[in-house]
Amino acid sequence: MKPLAALSIALLALLVLLVPIAQDGIAAVASGRQMLLGQLADEAKRQNPGFSGFSAQRGSSFYLAQHAEGGDTPSCASCHGASPRSEGRTPAGRSLDPMAISLSPQRFSNPDRVERWFSRECNQVLGRACTAAEKGDFITFMSSQ
Repeated sequence: MKPLAALSIALLALLVLLVPIAQDGIAAVASGRQMLLGQLADEAKRQNPGFSGFSAQRGSSFYLAQHAEGGDTPSCASCHGASPRSEGRTPAGRSLDPMAISLSPQRFSNPDRVERWFSRECNQVLGRACTAAEKGDFITFMSSQ
C-alpha cells in the first residue's frame, strides 16, 4: 500500500472514531443548556406564579431594548450588535464572539459561567439583576439564532 493511501485510511478511521465523541459533546452542551433553562423556569415560577414559559420574541425585545440605567451600554446590542449572529465590540474595542448559539454553541451551557456573566452584564446594562424570566427569554432567543 502506498504511504499516502495508508495515511488517508488512518485519518478516515480516526475521523470515524471522533464523530461519536463530537456528537456526545454537542449533546452534553445542549443538555447543560436545557438543564439551565429548567432551573430558570422553576425560579421564574417562584418569582411569578403566572409564568407560562420562555419566549424568543421577548428575548429579542430584551436584547434590543434601550435601558436608561445602562449608561455607556444601554442595551445588549450596544456591544453585541443589532444581530446576535454578528461579532460585537466592547466599549474598549475588544472583539466579542457572536451571541447566537448556532455560531457559538458552547454559550449558555455552563450554569456557573452563565450566572457570573448575567450578574455582571445585567447590572451594567439594566442597573439591576435580571429576573429568571429575562434570562430564560434571552437564552431562548439566542437558541433560535
